Amino acid sequence: MKFLKEVEKSAKLWLRERNIYFGKKTKVSELDEFLLRVRPKATSFDLIRIGEDSDGGYLLSDDFEGIDAYFSPGVSVETHFESALSSKGIMSHLADFSVDQPEMEGDSFSFEKKFLGIENDTIHMTLESWVNRKAQNDSENMILQMDIEGDEYDVIFDTSNDILKRFRIIVIEFHRLDTLLDRYGYQIINTAFRKLLKNFSVVHIHPNNCSEPVRFKGYDFPPVMEFIFLRNDRISEAAFV
Repeated sequence: MKFLKEVEKSAKLWLRERNIYFGKKTKVSELDEFLLRVRPKATSFDLIRIGEDSDGGYLLSDDFEGIDAYFSPGVSVETHFESALSSKGIMSHLADFSVDQPEMEGDSFSFEKKFLGIENDTIHMTLESWVNRKAQNDSENMILQMDIEGDEYDVIFDTSNDILKRFRIIVIEFHRLDTLLDRYGYQIINTAFRKLLKNFSVVHIHPNNCSEPVRFKGYDFPPVMEFIFLRNDRISEAAFV
């Protein structure tokens, strides 16, 4: 049975890479509504790049005053971005079970060799448990940057709005966005975004060029895209970009 499931998974991937889909497709009207909801907004804060010009750097809203902590699950050994935040007096909390130790210097970093997930065990921890252990009191002046290879949906569903609202800025690399074209994939992705958009607005989107966009009904959907969110209470006036 496991072998057949792997064959089915490989076949679906092969077909998807060739823009061939089976099953119930998402309505074009629903895709239109989704894209309108996630359309980036221009705010009173300029977007500035923090970290490297290539991978490892991010374009964030210039709203760092009072930020006291940064949480990043899914890190590499390089910490250019975290070092830039450290120069602003921001403590960085990093986690990734797949690496032994990032290149960190000084006392403005902490690292846990665990994956972010929906349970706490020897190799996983929840975002809520991590924040409750590391964040200062009830701080609502934090940044979350999450690149966890598709597990972001589980974490978003598992994390309470009270915890998510403690972050002023959220950066998430979303994976498998091409499955928006499939009815089941659309429901998962749309629900995750609806939860975030209750308290946040999208301020920037950056497609990842790791794979070719999927074309459907006049749309090009990059499978992987980085979304930058800013909490709504930080936005006094906004217009669509």
